[in-house]
Amino acid sequence: MQAIKQLGQFLAPYKFFTIIAPLLMVIEVTMDLIQPTIMQHMIDTGIANSDNAYVLTMFGWMLGSAVLGLVGGIGCSYFSSKAAIHFASDVREALFEKMMTYSAKERDAFTTGKLITILTSDVESIQRAFMMTMRIFVRGPLLFIGAVVIVFVTARELFSILLVIVPILIIAMYFFTRYSGVLYRRVQEAIDGVNTKLQENLAGIRVVKAFRREQQQVDQFGELNETLTKRFISAEQIVGLLVPITMFVVNLGIVAALWLGVIKVEAGTLQVGVILAFINYLTIILNGLMSSSMVLMQIARAIPSGERIIDVLNKEVAVREAENAVSTKIQGAVDFCNVSYRYYNTAEDVLKNVTFSVKAGQTVGIIGKTGSGKSTLVKLFPRLFDPTSGEILLDGKPLKDFALPTLREHIGFTSQKALLFSGTIEKNIRIGKDETTIEQLHHALDAACASEFVEKLEDGMAHELSQGATNLSGGQKQRLALTRAFVRQPAILVLDDTTSALDSASEKHVQQAVTSNFTDTTTFIVASKIASIQQADHILVMEDGEIVGQGTHQQLLKDNEAYQAIYASQQKAGEQL
Repeated sequence: MQAIKQLGQFLAPYKFFTIIAPLLMVIEVTMDLIQPTIMQHMIDTGIANSDNAYVLTMFGWMLGSAVLGLVGGIGCSYFSSKAAIHFASDVREALFEKMMTYSAKERDAFTTGKLITILTSDVESIQRAFMMTMRIFVRGPLLFIGAVVIVFVTARELFSILLVIVPILIIAMYFFTRYSGVLYRRVQEAIDGVNTKLQENLAGIRVVKAFRREQQQVDQFGELNETLTKRFISAEQIVGLLVPITMFVVNLGIVAALWLGVIKVEAGTLQVGVILAFINYLTIILNGLMSSSMVLMQIARAIPSGERIIDVLNKEVAVREAENAVSTKIQGAVDFCNVSYRYYNTAEDVLKNVTFSVKAGQTVGIIGKTGSGKSTLVKLFPRLFDPTSGEILLDGKPLKDFALPTLREHIGFTSQKALLFSGTIEKNIRIGKDETTIEQLHHALDAACASEFVEKLEDGMAHELSQGATNLSGGQKQRLALTRAFVRQPAILVLDDTTSALDSASEKHVQQAVTSNFTDTTTFIVASKIASIQQADHILVMEDGEIVGQGTHQQLLKDNEAYQAIYASQQKAGEQL
């Protein structure tokens, strides 16, 4: 219920729609309820007495009530649809906005597949429940209550039949509604598993094909799909039982009404029209209960979805902005003071007491074996996650004191894996700086050695990239990722092994561009080759999460064994140093 209450806040902008829709439904229900009574009078007064004028009058009333009910029904559908769709749209937007604030810790806690399910299937579920509530859940109870009251007033001789049938129907409805909620929660969990497996395999399809594991993945997906199928069947079978059981009980009521009615008609205590009206009202009661039960089942299905949505919206984000965050211009001086970091699902620090200082405008090279913590270290600059212990200073102020938008606007970041989005090349580059001029775009493309292939494309920068930029080579993607960082003209530039897919000539061109175009920028270059960083002002040598040496290239060659070993191995391998 807490989830429903919190989600109700998204209805505030659409109060008018949520009020007018049920009111229009009341009009439709009222018209539906009076028609059997009009028919009863038409039979017992008009037809029984051969009063054609009275019959025509009643016919006019029936026709008028039908038209007015139609207007109410159409209006309710229009406004309820508008409210429900806008409500769901706002919830989706809020979810996406929240997910964009998540660090890797929160994303891994939910899993990507589950987040996709929540953003799509769960939101659709609560949208449908809300729409049905405004349309049917108003109609169902009103039909039920109204029919029961009218029967009590106009056909009290047959009212005892309702005293038996109605409790049976309500108990059945309660049981099926409650049990269906449990079953549909398990269905949503199975959908999470299917979506996760689908997302993993679509993202890693090349690896699957390269290792010829298609059949294995198909079998694994089949197991998850089979689980989903079984859970769906169980849920739908339970829901499906409600309709025939309810119809059976109502049909028994109709038989009882006819039997009792015949007896009373023969005794002269009941008229035929009353029996027909009672059967119509019994059908209305059935429809009211059935529609209400369907809505309750949809609500029972939506409650777990609502809880999952609220879990996402209320999830505490690990990386938060300080209350009095500063938005001053960043120069780029960086100090690490005994910084350690441990991934949330590991027991060992991947960074251990890292300490170093960098002046604004310096170029820093970071080198070490795979898994030594190089990439983890540079991800701390834009606060993709925060240190477990220790402190990072930026221009002498704690990194956490800076407003996140300000901090990240001053950092140009390129990751090991070049990630581009579907859309044009120009849109991808403008992610770095939206207000960039065309001249600046071309300058950044030249600096990243990307102009040579972009200019050969038929549409140039208007060339459309597929999802994941699979229509580009690895080197082309890296060059566009570099362009995106260069166009920002940042105070801090982070190049995380982003020239690994470039040839030596292109890499040298990029290094020269960084040296000449970013003289006031503090640049961090993560590399596996000494040739990529030997001109740096300061080099950090990392091993098992620790800095085991720092200094210039010449100083490290003279004094540091780890750096000497890397140099010797690369020299032996024939790399250009």
